[in-house]
Order: sequence, then structure tokens, then C-alpha cells
Amino acid sequence: MARVRRGFKARRRRNKVRKLAKGFHFDRSRHYCWTAETVKRALHYAYISRRLLKRDMRKLWIIRIGAAVRILDSSYSKFMHALKNKGININRKMLAEIAATDFNGFKAIFNQVK
Repeated sequence: MARVRRGFKARRRRNKVRKLAKGFHFDRSRHYCWTAETVKRALHYAYISRRLLKRDMRKLWIIRIGAAVRILDSSYSKFMHALKNKGININRKMLAEIAATDFNGFKAIFNQVK
């Protein structure tokens, strides 16, 4: 059998990893071994952070709604329970946006639930 030189395929694989390492400093972008390790770790952290972002945003929405409801002398849990009982289907993201930008609109929703 003929000897196979792995030039093209190996280079293509390495270049794919090096492209992901754009912006890395020093040998982390120049030496393939360190580059591959760093890219793998970066992709893993990116995967985790996408899930953490969802968690953090939900916390933020709850805090904003809770703050707006406290101004109107009630609690978050009572407000959300009343919303559900009235059958008003507004998600937390939209409620938080209304509470932050249009407090009078939020007050109207609150009065309708009460």
C-alpha cells in the first residue's frame, strides 16, 4: 500500500479549529494542541452560559414584576396567582417590560386582576 500523507485533510481539520480560535492571545492561537484545548473549553462554557442566561433573565423578570407589584401594595406570588385565576395569559417577559417602561399600563393590568 502506498504511504498516505495527511496534508490536506489534517490541515482542513486544524484550520477549522484555528478559525474558532480567532482573537485568542499568543500560543493559544498559534499552536494547534493548545488551540484545540482552549476552543473545546470555550465551546463548553458557551453552551453552559446559554442556559445560565435563560435562568438569569427569568430572575430579572421576576424581580422587576415583584418591585412593581410591591409599589402597588401586594406581593409577586399573589399577583401571579390572581393573573392565572383571571385567565390573563401574559408571560413574565412581557409583564416585566410593561412594568419597566409603562407603569400606568402595568397598574391597569393590576387593577383588572384585583
